[in-house]
Amino acid sequence: MHSQPEKDVFTGYQKFVIAILAFLQFTIILDFMILSPLGAILMPALNVTTSQFGLVVSVYAFSAGASGLLAAGFADRFDRKKLLLFFYSGFVFGTLLCGIATSYEFLLAARMITGIFGGVIGSIVFAITTDLFPFEKRGRVMGVIQTAFAVSQILGIPIGLYLSNHLNWHAPFLMIVAVSVLVGFLIWYYLKPIDGHLAKRVDKNPFHHLYATLTIPRHIQGFAATALLATGGYMLMPFGSAYSVHNLGISVEQLPFVYLVTGIGSMIAGPIVGRLSDKVGKLKVFFAGSVLSVIMVLIYTNLGHTTLPMLILISVIMFVGISSRMIPSQALMTAVPKPENRGSFMSVNSSIQQVSGGIASLIAGLIVIQNQDGYLERFNVIGYVVIGAAVITMFMMYRIDRTIKNQAQA
Repeated sequence: MHSQPEKDVFTGYQKFVIAILAFLQFTIILDFMILSPLGAILMPALNVTTSQFGLVVSVYAFSAGASGLLAAGFADRFDRKKLLLFFYSGFVFGTLLCGIATSYEFLLAARMITGIFGGVIGSIVFAITTDLFPFEKRGRVMGVIQTAFAVSQILGIPIGLYLSNHLNWHAPFLMIVAVSVLVGFLIWYYLKPIDGHLAKRVDKNPFHHLYATLTIPRHIQGFAATALLATGGYMLMPFGSAYSVHNLGISVEQLPFVYLVTGIGSMIAGPIVGRLSDKVGKLKVFFAGSVLSVIMVLIYTNLGHTTLPMLILISVIMFVGISSRMIPSQALMTAVPKPENRGSFMSVNSSIQQVSGGIASLIAGLIVIQNQDGYLERFNVIGYVVIGAAVITMFMMYRIDRTIKNQAQA
C-alpha cells in the first residue's frame, strides 16, 4: 500500500536536477529568442539591412544543426556532466561576444559560436533526463523543463527589452551571461557524474557510432517524426506578430499582452500536461493535443478582424494544444534509443529539429505574400500545411509508441 506514493515522489536531488535543467534551458531559449525583438534597436545601431539581420537570426539555427550532427558520434563517449559543462562554457563565451559586438561581422561570428555550442545542450539535457528518470516519470520532468519556453516569453523577453530600451542592445546578452555563470557553477558544484552509459559502450569509433545511430530503423522513425513536429511552431511563429497587427487589427501596443497571457497559459499547462502524460498515457495526451491543435490552427489562420480578448483566448488554447503535443512526444522519443546510443540519438534528433525549423520558416516565407499595406495573403495556406503535418505525425507517433512497447516486452 505504501509503495505507490513512494514511486511517484521525487527525491531532493532529483528536484534539484529538474530545477537546474529547466533553468539552464531558460538561458539557452532566451538567448535564441531575444534577438528577434531586439531587431528594431539593433538594425539601426549596427546599420544592417533586413536580409543581413535575417542571416544573424538564422545562422544560429544552422550552426546549431551542424554541430549537433558533428557532436553525435562523440556524445556517448563522455560523462554527460563534463560534456554539458564543456558546451555550456562555449555557449556563455559566445553570448559574451554578442554582448560586446560592435559590428555586423563580429555579431554574425558571435551568433555562429553561440549556435555551435548552444545547439548541442538541449540534446544533452534530454539524455540526462532519460538517464536519471524512469519512463513513468518522464512526462512530468519534460513538463517542467518545457516551461522554460513560457518563462523566457513572460519574464526574459520583457526584461531584455526593458534593459535594451534603458541601456543599450548589448545589455540583454550580458544579463544572460551573468545568469548563465551562476547556473554553470551550480551544475559544476552539485551535479553528480552521469556516466552509467559508458559501461554499456561497445563501439569506440565515433564515426561508426554516428553511422549506427543514423541507420537503426526505429531511430529513423523518430527522426522523421521530429522533422514534422518542428513544422507547426516554426511555420506560424515568425509571422505571428505581423498577422496579428495587419490581418487581425491588433495594435502594436497590445501585442505584449498577447505574448504575456499566452506565456502564462503555457507555463500553467506544461506541468499539468506532463503529469497527465504519465497518468493516462503519453500517446493519448499527444493525440488529444494534436486534435486540439488542428482545430485551433484552422480557426486562428482563418480569422478576420478580431478583438484582443478573442485573440488571447484562441492563442492560449492553441498553445496548450501545441504543449500537449510537444511534451508527450519528447517523453516518448527518449524511450526510442538504448542507453548506449542515447546521447548520439538525442544529438542527431536536436540537429534535425533545428534544421527542420529553419526549412519550415523558409517555406512559410515562400507561401505568405505581404501586400504594400502590410496585409498577409495566403496565411491560411500555412495553416493547412501545419494541419497536414500534424495528421501525418499522429500516425507516425502511433507507430513509435508500438515500437517502444514491443521493445519493452522483448
